[in-house]
Amino acid sequence: MNEELDATYKAVFRQCYPKLLFYAVRLVGDEEAEDIVQDVFVELWRRKESVVIGEQILAFLYRSVYTKAINLLKHQAIENNYSAAMMEIYERKLQYYQPDHAEVIRKIEDQELRQEIYGAINELPDKCREVFKLSYLHEMKNKDIAETLGISLRTVEAHMYKALKFLRERLRHLLLSLIIFSAKLLSVFMS
Repeated sequence: MNEELDATYKAVFRQCYPKLLFYAVRLVGDEEAEDIVQDVFVELWRRKESVVIGEQILAFLYRSVYTKAINLLKHQAIENNYSAAMMEIYERKLQYYQPDHAEVIRKIEDQELRQEIYGAINELPDKCREVFKLSYLHEMKNKDIAETLGISLRTVEAHMYKALKFLRERLRHLLLSLIIFSAKLLSVFMS
């Protein structure tokens, strides 16, 4: 009985394998097709006690190949979607941290510029710095500053004049750098 069963399975394998392989190749391509067909025959062998080999065996085998192929394609689609999503995240990270990425450079330059400006503001004499901050950082009018600090309007104007003159001198190199950078940036966009 066992030898007869083995002979029957060998005959089914020899007869059906080429047809199933051709079918699987059309579904999933060369690389996975052979594995799918072999898996189907291994599964058939494992279930030999419950599967009756008869006229419907070819339909059963085709259906098994189809099911395994669909499962493989679904699995690949999930992997590809995950891979595509991960690749997009990776590319965005690379793009964001790329040294010549304009946004990163702008943020770094803005931070350096702010530090330079705040450093210069902090070098102002105390009263002058206070008047300047109230005017530019808190957007108060000179008249309101005079009332808040209890000083004359002329004194506020004198402090503002002194602060602006000092900052122009102290930050002159930034203006020159900004002009050079803008010229370079413009030349890149024009070429």
